[in-house]
Amino acid sequence: MPSLRRRDLAALLAIPGAQSLARPALAQSLSQSWPAKPVRFVIPWPPGGLNDLIARGYNDQVSRRIGQPIVNDFKAGAGGRIGVAEIARSAPDGYTIGMGNLGPLTIFPHLYRDMPYDARRDLVPVTMFAASPLVLVVNKDLPVNSVVELVAMVKERPGRMNAASVGVGTAQHLIFEMLKERDGIQMEHVPYKGTNESLPAMLQGDVHAMFDTLPLMLPQLKAGAIKALAVTTPQRIPQLPEVPTMVESGYPDADVVTWYAVITPAGTPRPVIDRLYEAYTEAAATPEVKKLLDDQGLIYLPNTQESFARRIAAESDRWARIIREQRISVQ
Repeated sequence: MPSLRRRDLAALLAIPGAQSLARPALAQSLSQSWPAKPVRFVIPWPPGGLNDLIARGYNDQVSRRIGQPIVNDFKAGAGGRIGVAEIARSAPDGYTIGMGNLGPLTIFPHLYRDMPYDARRDLVPVTMFAASPLVLVVNKDLPVNSVVELVAMVKERPGRMNAASVGVGTAQHLIFEMLKERDGIQMEHVPYKGTNESLPAMLQGDVHAMFDTLPLMLPQLKAGAIKALAVTTPQRIPQLPEVPTMVESGYPDADVVTWYAVITPAGTPRPVIDRLYEAYTEAAATPEVKKLLDDQGLIYLPNTQESFARRIAAESDRWARIIREQRISVQ
């Protein structure tokens, strides 16, 4: 069938009952010609940070594979919700895709009342292309060297020890709520606006423990300024091979990473999604991307579209339960 021009499609959709006929035709047309022009890649965070670096590293490789430039478009604000909403309401034609992570896709839908998108209805997860392990770190002078020893100390000092996070409702906060719930420990939660505030507080001895991302903790760990007790990945990570996992430490449910993913608007033709999945998966295997991830303290977790979708659903359910049962809210 010849490709449909925009005005032809509009005329067709004006005919009663024609929408059901037009959608398959449009999908077929797009899948055959895509991409015929540059693709916009929405990044829901400011330029210059880790999200920017990851997107550029991957998209340079992916653009070569699909034969068109990928133009990074930064739409920062509201912890990523503004940019993700931009992706959700874009035309599902394969020419607007973007980046999502576990906050906007699995946590925020249960934390905020007024969400500008429905993560399950309005978006399609394509692939997780990078992940950052969370590391449980403590002040270097705290006399503990394992998760078990930390929990024992907290039990000996109920209400006298604290745990920092980079904000209420972040993964760094919620995983501590999991820990507190499982062990019945009393530990004060101290939310900061970011690692640039929580890390100095730990170095000064004002904070006893916290979970944070490996890229941000690695320099201080290498310098011996803080101690790592565990990582949250299923297996040990190459950057900290001597540090056990939370699973090894007796916490089988503590498989948590802050992941980075490609997402598209719902309704994007399946052949386009499949081609994006293939291109980003191939990019992950290139020496350039492998070096980028290793340099930044990131990892790649092989995943299929189906397994990633299941992961998102399971994580969303887990965070929803914790937020509900612990009555966590944001002002």
